[in-house]
Amino acid sequence: MKNFFEKKLNKNNPFVNQETEKGEQKETMAEENTQQEIVEETEEKIEETAGEENTENTENTEQEADKLKQDFENLNSQYLRLAADFDNYRKRQAQEREELLKYGAQECMKKVIEVVDNFDRASEMVNKIEDLDKMKESFFVLNKQLTESLAKLGLEQIKSVGEKFDPNLHEAIMQTQTEEYPEETVIQEFQKGYKLGDKVLRPARVAVAVK
Repeated sequence: MKNFFEKKLNKNNPFVNQETEKGEQKETMAEENTQQEIVEETEEKIEETAGEENTENTENTEQEADKLKQDFENLNSQYLRLAADFDNYRKRQAQEREELLKYGAQECMKKVIEVVDNFDRASEMVNKIEDLDKMKESFFVLNKQLTESLAKLGLEQIKSVGEKFDPNLHEAIMQTQTEEYPEETVIQEFQKGYKLGDKVLRPARVAVAVK
């Protein structure tokens, strides 16, 4: 009963009410301060975390940039080496081509010179030769020597008479109607043809049989 009157008295007493309100305000302010501190600590932690992440990202970016720079330098070095090697190869090929054009016929000329020497000797002896058969024999020897020398250099005479006409090897300057030979057979040669390896230097000029 006493408590009831004390509460009633306190309720009606303005001084008591003011003290109570002040206490409640202090408690509220304390709670707000506590909450503010929590918020501030949370924000600080967030900022620290963000700073650490930014630092890590910056370090990763710098590492990636360094790696890309190193890769670029390696590729650039490889390119420069390849460019230098190719330039040397090009110069070497140009020099070899120039030497081939200049000296490529050297071996050929050596073979032909031997035949020319024999022709010179034969020319000096022509007036002294009274035996015609001996002169013919000398001529055939020289002709054989020349043919063999050219064959060693790769010169080959194209077969024609009796062969089937081949436009890659033969040049038909005449067509002859005949039953003696199959159609498109070479039956006469007007000029010999030659090839060097697989390359035709001059086709044989021939007559071809037709029905």
